[in-house]
Amino acid sequence: MDLGIAGKTAIVCGSSRGLGRACAHSLAKAGCKVVVNGIDEGRLATAAVEIQKATGSEIVKVFGDVTTHAVQNALFEKCSNPDILITNAGGPPFRDFRELERDAMLSGVTWNMITPIELIQRYIDGMAERGFGRILNITSVSVNMPVSGLDLSSGARAGLTAFCAGVCRSVAHTGVTINHIQPGFFDTDRYRSGIDAMANQLKITHDQAHEKRIKEVPAKRAGTPEEFGEAAAFLCSVQAGYITGQSLLLDGGLFNSSF
Repeated sequence: MDLGIAGKTAIVCGSSRGLGRACAHSLAKAGCKVVVNGIDEGRLATAAVEIQKATGSEIVKVFGDVTTHAVQNALFEKCSNPDILITNAGGPPFRDFRELERDAMLSGVTWNMITPIELIQRYIDGMAERGFGRILNITSVSVNMPVSGLDLSSGARAGLTAFCAGVCRSVAHTGVTINHIQPGFFDTDRYRSGIDAMANQLKITHDQAHEKRIKEVPAKRAGTPEEFGEAAAFLCSVQAGYITGQSLLLDGGLFNSSF
């Protein structure tokens, strides 16, 4: 399918690996110029080269922690008028809620709620003036259901979802949409670190912990970053212009609900 976004410019935060990189790759494949970002300079450089070689699209690198104003400013200097913005940041590590201190809680909210809002503030009016914009926040299935050890991440991402609910409707008439993807268990570094934490807690092996987790999923597998990236690219497409204020669950049926 031609997504109608060839020639448009996208910023994808946290895109040197995992789900962010998959989104960057799918948008580049659709013909977008993509600004990629990450906190590991070597990994970011490798991702940029590989995506460019695979797709032929222009890839621009912005190294650093997007939760800081300095890196947000660097993104703006490289790309002040994106057509597409995908917000994504690594969430807080798996931890029992009893162990969370104030600084850790404030950091978690900054990563997963405040930073996306700050980025949206920077770019949304320009998108509205140009009559096209796609904003997509990567959140989590844990917004809808508890995932042990992800309480802080869940709360912050739920806050972002609620914050954007009114914002998206205020700009819907301008051609700008704001949506969310709620991933379940995808085969990424973050998923594997969670499996390690689960294995340590239960005193079992990594493979045993993986099997235990996957048994919870009706699809009986973890998702692939590639299928996540393709779903994200569709939500950024011209065809998705009538979809706004929605959260798309990509979880293999994990969240058990009729609606």
